[in-house]
Amino acid sequence: MKIVSIVGARPQFIKSVPVSRELVKNQITEVLVHTGQHFGQNMSDIFFNQMNISAPSYNLNINSLSHGAMTGQMLTEIEKVLSLEKPDLVIVFGDTNSTIAGALAAAKMNIKIVHIEAGLRSFNMRMPEEINRILTDRISSYLFCPTDTAVKNLHNEGFQQFNCSILNTGDVMYDSVLIFSGYEKKPPFSINEDFILCTLHRQENTDDPEKLKSLFDALHILAERIKIILPLHPRTRKKINQLGIFNKSSSNIQLRDPVGYLEMLYLLKRCSIVMTDSGGLQKEAYFFKKPCLTLREETEWLELVENGFNFVCGSDPEIIMSNYDKARKTSFNFNIELYGSGQASRLIVSELLK
Repeated sequence: MKIVSIVGARPQFIKSVPVSRELVKNQITEVLVHTGQHFGQNMSDIFFNQMNISAPSYNLNINSLSHGAMTGQMLTEIEKVLSLEKPDLVIVFGDTNSTIAGALAAAKMNIKIVHIEAGLRSFNMRMPEEINRILTDRISSYLFCPTDTAVKNLHNEGFQQFNCSILNTGDVMYDSVLIFSGYEKKPPFSINEDFILCTLHRQENTDDPEKLKSLFDALHILAERIKIILPLHPRTRKKINQLGIFNKSSSNIQLRDPVGYLEMLYLLKRCSIVMTDSGGLQKEAYFFKKPCLTLREETEWLELVENGFNFVCGSDPEIIMSNYDKARKTSFNFNIELYGSGQASRLIVSELLK
């Protein structure tokens, strides 16, 4: 069996590792295609180096374009790869432009699609990711869901009537955490006190000057109480420089370059609270038994909210501060298995081998 796996964004590298290992273990040929959606040393190369991922067979180097242009170019180039490789299956991960481009290219060539992290819904159609994940689910043959909620979403949308297989496998990101959590690496800056780990990169935040200003207002207020470490996506850094919304006199906010996966694991283990608009980091906060303040109006990970681990804050400083105080005072019971037992990749490959 030959499988083409499409990756392009930072979270996809993390998700692909346990699946790739399981494919190799079962002597399945995997051809890795890197679209180039995330690029450069800190956003791409470091993951291949740190996580011992084999160099991609194809690097399409497509990035820094509008959604339409990026997806269109990816579709064209992935189609060329599939014509050459003639795989039995195409695996796509998550909800990025790389995901929908890979799925569309495969569908138009009548190649079966495997969607890992299927069934997620934010119910916000203004999010590009929501469009990508809904369309990818609809044309996939194998829908591997990380949670019961994701399975229910597909059932509610009538997917039982379609020619596809739906399975709750658990979350492959938990597999990755279990593989690499013993290999965390200290980042190139000092950490010697209590801190919040924060990330900001979603376009709904970075492309809205009022939202971004409001979020930094909240960070400046919080920084009067606790240190904040903020590894910055290049897009976010560019926007805050353009808008001049960062108070450089606030020494308690450390703006840092993006860090690798092993450095992120180090920070997750040692922080007290996570603040983020990232879907993946919301889950990783839970894996490391840390409460999370989600800097969006909604989340795909409803089970984290329902069980009290995740506080959806939006961008309002008052709501952010209120939930920060609540998270600091709450005693959490993280001994609930929400994302499987760390065997997602094994279950996925076992299902494909059937």
